Amino acid sequence: MTEDDDLVLVGRVAKPHGLRGDVFINSETDFPDERFAPGAQLLMRSAAAGETGPTQPVTVDAVRFHNGRPIVRFMGVSSVEQAEPLARATLWVPAKSRAPLPEGQFYHDALIGCDVETVAGEAVGRVTRIDNFGSAPLLAVTDGRHPELLVPLAEAICVRIDPSARRIVIDPPEGLLDVNLTRGA
Repeated sequence: MTEDDDLVLVGRVAKPHGLRGDVFINSETDFPDERFAPGAQLLMRSAAAGETGPTQPVTVDAVRFHNGRPIVRFMGVSSVEQAEPLARATLWVPAKSRAPLPEGQFYHDALIGCDVETVAGEAVGRVTRIDNFGSAPLLAVTDGRHPELLVPLAEAICVRIDPSARRIVIDPPEGLLDVNLTRGA
């Protein structure tokens, strides 16, 4: 794993757990069993380094789950004193190490930055984030002139999604664009 790889966040170290160097992880992945399995290699970025600072490779030595949350011990960390400086560190993997998804499914971070337009070719804005509330995730779309637009990430509305072209074509139901535009007025 190199610094030049496109990295994807998979977790955040919360705090030490116990006296043997274990740490609680706030998982940011849909595949915690794979990402935090013994022998898994990750890149750790200290909290002080920020989101773009240097990373250091770490290897998962042991893991157990408590209420669905991983408790991890990294190789070379065997005491609470060694684990304490890891608090708030972020854990990353190269994007290319992610498993391919089935046709029609996309990693959400691949959609951020995509331009959104209607089937009629009208520019709507750019995806800035994805909210996961309820049954369908919502694309948060901004154009710099209007309030944020929330578009359900549903097949009936998002009729063409092409992350490689950085483009999403939507067929919004009547009133969707108007409701969002008047909401912030």
